[in-house]
Amino acid sequence: MKVIFTKDVKGQGKSGDIKEVKDGYAKNFLIKNGYAVLYTQRSKEILEINNKNKLAKEALEIKEYEKIKKELKEKVLEFKVKTGKQDQVFGIISTKQIANELEKLGYKIDKKKIVLEEPISSLGFHEVKINLHKKVQATVMVELIKQK
Repeated sequence: MKVIFTKDVKGQGKSGDIKEVKDGYAKNFLIKNGYAVLYTQRSKEILEINNKNKLAKEALEIKEYEKIKKELKEKVLEFKVKTGKQDQVFGIISTKQIANELEKLGYKIDKKKIVLEEPISSLGFHEVKINLHKKVQATVMVELIKQK
C-alpha cells in the first residue's frame, strides 16, 4: 500500500515521503495514528501544494536570517570579567551568556545554535559562529574586558 508520511517516523520515512509499506502496518499503525495518509491523486496534489508553501516559507526565513547575519556581523558583545594574576580570566563565557546578551540587543537566538569551537576564557576579541538556519551561518564578535 502506498502512503504519504505526514510526520517523521524513525526508520520508515520523513514528512512528505511517499513510500510503499505493508497493508496492515499502514492501516493499523501509520494511518490510525496520523503518521501517514493513503496515497491518492488528491493527497498527492495536497502534498505538492504543501511542499511549495514550505519552500516559499523557507525562502522568506532564509532572507530574514541573511538580514540578521549582516546585522550581527557589525555587533560586538562586551563582557566584563574578573581576572587574576597576569590577566587570567576566572571562568568562561558560555553560550547561555552570549544568548542572553543577544536577547538584550533584540535577537532571540537559542543557545543551542551558538557554536563555540573552544571555551572563551581569555581577554580580547573572539569570533563566535551562530547557526541561524541550516543554510545561514552568522558570526558575532565577543570581547572580554578586564573588570576594574
